[in-house]
Amino acid sequence: MAELTDVDGHPTWVEDRGGPGEPLLLLHGGLSNSDDLLRSIGPGLSDRFRVVAFDRRGHGYTADTDAEFHYADMATETIRVLEDVIGGPAHLVGWSDGGIVALLVALRRPELVQKLVVIGTNYHYNGTVPFEMDPQSPIAQELGKAYIERSPDGPEHLDVVFGKSVAMFTTEPTLTTTDIAQITQPALVVVGDDDVVTLPHTVSLYEALPEGQLAVVPGASHGLPLEQPDLLAGLIVNFLTADGPPRTFIPVRRAGKTGA
Repeated sequence: MAELTDVDGHPTWVEDRGGPGEPLLLLHGGLSNSDDLLRSIGPGLSDRFRVVAFDRRGHGYTADTDAEFHYADMATETIRVLEDVIGGPAHLVGWSDGGIVALLVALRRPELVQKLVVIGTNYHYNGTVPFEMDPQSPIAQELGKAYIERSPDGPEHLDVVFGKSVAMFTTEPTLTTTDIAQITQPALVVVGDDDVVTLPHTVSLYEALPEGQLAVVPGASHGLPLEQPDLLAGLIVNFLTADGPPRTFIPVRRAGKTGA
């Protein structure tokens, strides 16, 4: 069921698909919307979890405000959805900006996070390859089309959202591996082998997480959820339903930990 819900005083588009099992909150990417994840990996998750998604302010079906975009504010929105819509802790599955938001929520409100999956996610803005988002590029055109089809602010507001997004992308986030090391929940880091988030940065994220796991998907880009949704959904389900830490024959990183 999709509806506009008051989230911290702002009408926010929320879709609660119900479903059995524990709640799972999907967090969409920047300049994107929840439909991307609900339509790609959502079907592969809804048989096992109560799948919920929402469009952050200025994204998808949720109107913008005059405020600039900041990941800290997006984390606050997410915390309100966890408290007021889901009603407690959930698994967080975030793609790109959604993954950054998931990390921030886990740091600020760890009691609201069961496990987390971050896909194509950087914890510092210098963790991506240098690139400029050309408004005339195919990907920018596709993102713009999706925005115009959904936004209650009208097509003329696209340039405003684009500008606020680029300003955020180039200055945030600014987390460190010391910050990441404070996240104690089991966390799966997933990345395409040709992602805009560099592999060394991704590995440093994985290595900083005390209970981290890592999956590098071959033949995939930053658009992994759209390119290989079945494979990604399978990785997520296996991780979230696993009972306890990994049990391996030759533990190295996990030597001495329970279950190794």
